Amino acid sequence: MNEAELATRMRAERYFADEGLLTAVYLALTLGRPLLLEGEPGVGKTELAAVLGRVLDRELVRLQCYEGLDAGQALYEWDYPKQLLHLRAGESNIGEVYREEFLLERPLLRSLRRPAVLLVDEVDRADSEFEAFLLEFLGDFQITVPELGTIRAAETPVVVLTSNRTRELHDALKRRCLYHWIPFPGTERERAIVRAHVPGIEEDAANTLVEAVSGTRRLDLLKRPGIAESVEWARGAAVLAANGDTWPVALRRALGLLVKDEEDMAVVHEHLDELIVP
Repeated sequence: MNEAELATRMRAERYFADEGLLTAVYLALTLGRPLLLEGEPGVGKTELAAVLGRVLDRELVRLQCYEGLDAGQALYEWDYPKQLLHLRAGESNIGEVYREEFLLERPLLRSLRRPAVLLVDEVDRADSEFEAFLLEFLGDFQITVPELGTIRAAETPVVVLTSNRTRELHDALKRRCLYHWIPFPGTERERAIVRAHVPGIEEDAANTLVEAVSGTRRLDLLKRPGIAESVEWARGAAVLAANGDTWPVALRRALGLLVKDEEDMAVVHEHLDELIVP
């Protein structure tokens, strides 16, 4: 698949990557490198992995990272209750319960056993120890199960890692990956995204909304709204407009779909007449 075809397929999935992101994705796929995406929440990091799964016709396997996540929870576990039942029933001895039928796949093992897009989501929330283990996994794409042997990837998974920069990632992990920072979209691209996800929205209405979102992001907010909030705001306002509200009124009434913090809402209300012309 060449870069132009990749862009076309991603747009068909309503994902409008800018030139920088498209280049990063294409190179990661071509070179077989993990893709590390950073950026503020809501810019489409996680969604990109889901889109690639559909574009490449691969299963999306998601590993959600959190503090305290260990290798066992990410790799595999044995189905101990099922093993115990078999032992009690006298159907097997202790050595025979360590078979495939008793092995529970966790995300990393699952991604090795089928064509997959492996999403390691919010890797910055995991501990440094898990990050070091992940680096080893990404180097070999294999898992050793002592009772069964080494399981290697039949087909190397496409790997997307995301980070919201709650902590700095180790340089060793960054060196292993192709890195890209996803910024908030420009007005033209965000308008295309909104119109793709909210069919029927008029051009003037989309322009008003996107300009309001852009202005909102320039305010001193605790959490600037992402693309998902833009789309939901458009959907909510469209419902109210269909019931008789003018578009500016509908946007004001549906503001809770864009801004999700009380302090931020107060700041936005102070500038509302600048953001949404009555």
